[in-house]
Amino acid sequence: MHMASPDPYTTLGVSRDASDAEIKRAFRKLARKYHPDRNPDDNAAEAKFKEVQAAYETIGDASKRQEYDQKKRMENMFGGGGRSPFGGGMGGGFDDFIGQMFGGQQQNPFQQRRRPNPPQAKGTDVHVSVDIDLNTAERGGELQFQAQRLKVGGNNVASKVHQNFKIRIKPGEPHGSVKRLKQQGNEHPQGTPGDLHVTIRIDAGEGRRWENGILIQEISIPFSTMMLGGKVKIELPNGKSGLLKVAENSQPGDRRRMAGAGYNGGDLDLEFVLEEFEELTPEQKAAVESLRDVGL
Repeated sequence: MHMASPDPYTTLGVSRDASDAEIKRAFRKLARKYHPDRNPDDNAAEAKFKEVQAAYETIGDASKRQEYDQKKRMENMFGGGGRSPFGGGMGGGFDDFIGQMFGGQQQNPFQQRRRPNPPQAKGTDVHVSVDIDLNTAERGGELQFQAQRLKVGGNNVASKVHQNFKIRIKPGEPHGSVKRLKQQGNEHPQGTPGDLHVTIRIDAGEGRRWENGILIQEISIPFSTMMLGGKVKIELPNGKSGLLKVAENSQPGDRRRMAGAGYNGGDLDLEFVLEEFEELTPEQKAAVESLRDVGL
């Protein structure tokens, strides 16, 4: 039985609308966590490390990611079947079969004599994503990018070309918004071109990500502060900094919502994560061992 390949987005723990930079950061974090040097003689960690590498090879490069997303989009639309980039299905139908029976010239005798005009042929749409940073998204302006599409030349021969485009984004452009450029998709030899759909992805920066339109920011908290409570310094997306109060017995994954502190005046969720250490000092190691001795 053929086993489906793991979804690379799930493997890397990122959403499908994550920026390319966010994917790279997620890969570095997981690769460091499961690297064989940090997990000697751990077969499970080694297998996970290879899975993370394979996922990043699939979507870590912008062009490879676009190809993967386009392939999955076609599979979802047509149940895994192929489709011509010029639009339309790949096979014939009942009318073609009847036509062959009657020499390809006679009308299907089971049809009425008058039939509606067939819809005009159209090339397939092209989907691309463009990443911008928070400052550019808040400011707005003209955005230049490049997209690959099929152009039809002499003798109806199609070739791939990279073409430059410009779009204008408004100040405070929402993350994941889509702009449509009519008839800028793949051309069709007997019809009109498809459309070009441009998804705007906002890279939230190190330690931040988007979740259902809400900006999430990770707050690294030492184990002692997580258990005993205290305060940690935070810096908000707008550059302001302050102290965040952490309650006793907080847990990794706990969140605090700050209204109006996110992108473009939206909400910001602060998510607690346990502070990581590359290497413990002798004093820290002794303290951890004493905690283990009392069941912590």
